[in-house]
Amino acid sequence: MRTLIVFNPTAGHAEQLEAELEAAAQVWREQGWTVELQPTNGPGDGRRLASLAANNGYDLVVAAGGDGTINEVVNGLAGSQTILATLPLGTMNVWARELGLPLQPRAAAQKLCSWSPRPIDLGRAGDRYFLLMAGIGFDAAITANVRPDEKRRFGALAYVMRGIEEVMRIRGTRARIWLDGRQIKARVLMIVIGNSQLYGGLVKITHRASIDDGLLDVCVIKGDNGINAIGHLIAILRRRFSLNPDIAYYRAHTIEVITQRPLPVQVDGDPIGVTPLRFTVVPSALRALLPPDLPDDLIQQPPPGAKRWPQRLLAWLRRRIDI
Repeated sequence: MRTLIVFNPTAGHAEQLEAELEAAAQVWREQGWTVELQPTNGPGDGRRLASLAANNGYDLVVAAGGDGTINEVVNGLAGSQTILATLPLGTMNVWARELGLPLQPRAAAQKLCSWSPRPIDLGRAGDRYFLLMAGIGFDAAITANVRPDEKRRFGALAYVMRGIEEVMRIRGTRARIWLDGRQIKARVLMIVIGNSQLYGGLVKITHRASIDDGLLDVCVIKGDNGINAIGHLIAILRRRFSLNPDIAYYRAHTIEVITQRPLPVQVDGDPIGVTPLRFTVVPSALRALLPPDLPDDLIQQPPPGAKRWPQRLLAWLRRRIDI
């Protein structure tokens, strides 16, 4: 395949970046692939490079960096036939973890050789696509306050430190949420709109989401203050939040969020603005390299030629029972 590796030179493990990228590229060259490397020079450059690659007929663009780098590449590839893959070099690497991809770049490159391209959905917040999820409120405020140097130095601990600060000042905000035209009113601390399941590489907040079902999953976390936020976080970590009356779960094609005061919004870990904002699902907007053994609740359509209807039926029954 004609492949372009778009890499973030300031990614989480930048000191080993050159050697890791060359090792991965060599794996693919031994398979007969043509591989080129291109660094990003600043915000938005990953989108530009990916769009150029799609327009110039590249078969595959590999986003080498964190989830922010992947998001930029996704925004350059959406609607094209060029395939997305990733080499995990960031802080959290949520997409790689979601797919079960090794976090060591050479091992990841070897694994990707056996994966196949499949169409998947994307979410869209305003005019910005997202692969994983959008967050409104508490988590977006944390994301906005974490500096790049803190992520490089402390990794995931940087988010924990900023989260403690945010808990001290968070207050619930009155919100109106439209889900395919149905209105929900609540005082919210945070809203997560998920295209996939894994959140922050740790928990599954939108735990029923599928990346090809033509829907977005919406988790509304209600409350008044930081004490509520801590209680909800414990429930989420214990995977008991489905029993919490202050955590509501929905699915919709279109979500519109209007809040009494503007709340920050992030997509795939990058701040993009504030509410009010409209979110939509864009079915089959992206082609991505996926493993053959993804769970049936994460992806609904079987790979070409596969007979997976019994598994798909069981997955459907599990989802219906969980509702």
